[in-house]
Amino acid sequence: MSWLPKSPKARRRLWVVAAAAPVLALAVGLSLWAMQDNVTFFFSPSEATEQAAPAGRKIRLGGLVEAGSVVQRGATVTFAVTDNAATSRVIYEGDLPDLFREGQGIVAEGEFGPDRVFRASTVLAKHDETYMPREVAESLKAKGEWRPEEGPPASAAARAASAT
Repeated sequence: MSWLPKSPKARRRLWVVAAAAPVLALAVGLSLWAMQDNVTFFFSPSEATEQAAPAGRKIRLGGLVEAGSVVQRGATVTFAVTDNAATSRVIYEGDLPDLFREGQGIVAEGEFGPDRVFRASTVLAKHDETYMPREVAESLKAKGEWRPEEGPPASAAARAASAT
């Protein structure tokens, strides 16, 4: 046993580390396995294929609300989300955010049905003139489809200074 340290203190430390490592690895593995159902992935309509976003899997779908696609029947709202490469139909029951409108960026949380219609449980809309959800902006920029009319959004301090 020439690989073991000669010092009794060092030997004891080695045994403690050797005993703790598998316990720690098991705890990390169980934690990751338990959280796998709580992970929600983001997709744009062109990325939301049947293989990437199968029916019944909870995801976030983001893009721009297609002009002329919003139809409201009672509490049920149907609209289309696009990234200018593909379009997904969305059904949502409930009150939409006040800032929801056609041509604006949104993120909808929910799942695709077997008919590939997205059933949203939550709809999040942008909150000011220059905001676009980060995932939506990155997806649209990667495809070369999103072109903001103005420069990057001003910070709150800059807006306050310009208001005075």
